[in-house]
Amino acid sequence: MKKIFGKPEALTDFPYPYCAGCGHGIVQRLVGEAMDDLDIVGKAIGVTSAGCSVRNWKQFACDMTMGLHGRGPAVATGLKRTAPECLIFTYQGDGDLAAIGTGEIVHAAARCERITVIYVNNAVFGATGGQQAPTTLLGQKTTSFPGGRDPRTGGYPLKMAEMLAGVSPEAYIVRVSIHDVKHINQAAKAIRRAFEVQMRDEGFALVECLSMCPTQWKVTTLESLKWIEQKMIPYYPLGEFATPKSN
Repeated sequence: MKKIFGKPEALTDFPYPYCAGCGHGIVQRLVGEAMDDLDIVGKAIGVTSAGCSVRNWKQFACDMTMGLHGRGPAVATGLKRTAPECLIFTYQGDGDLAAIGTGEIVHAAARCERITVIYVNNAVFGATGGQQAPTTLLGQKTTSFPGGRDPRTGGYPLKMAEMLAGVSPEAYIVRVSIHDVKHINQAAKAIRRAFEVQMRDEGFALVECLSMCPTQWKVTTLESLKWIEQKMIPYYPLGEFATPKSN
């Protein structure tokens, strides 16, 4: 029997620890597929940080290290400058990248560091109890703001892809979604290209993945997919925000 589908070699057999319907499993598989396709598992180093994804150092078959909360880009910068022949990537959530680590990611982008950033945006602090994140939408209810996000007290949601595109002149920055098969396929292409940008020394690369968190959104898995399409994408439009000049 011909095998047409299987686990990427870049992923281990360690079981996913995520809630049912969580998008992290999809995004991690796409990263694994890209690493397989580009044959970079042996020279890739991943940086994981705090949040729901903290356990993925057990799930990728490449070398992995763990940074303090939000400090993934700083750790990745040190690794890339020490071992420029390696492919360095960070895997970060929105609470990690857009809150605690805002300064780290902004300056890494401004320096056009030759790293690849996988940024999972589910608009909430998932691992710590469902509190309001910098990416939480206006009116969205969370455990810390049960009445919904009010811009007068909580500010407006941060559009990280647009913001970073404005400070990084040598970059590939794109926002994708994983709410259906069509968009998952588009996300796969974007993640692969983000690694290729680093391999070609073209600049900084970031893929923002709109993802679901049924547990903290307190909806069903199906409802979470519709919520991305109906609520998140209108505020966080998909597409490329920065493209390497060599292209």
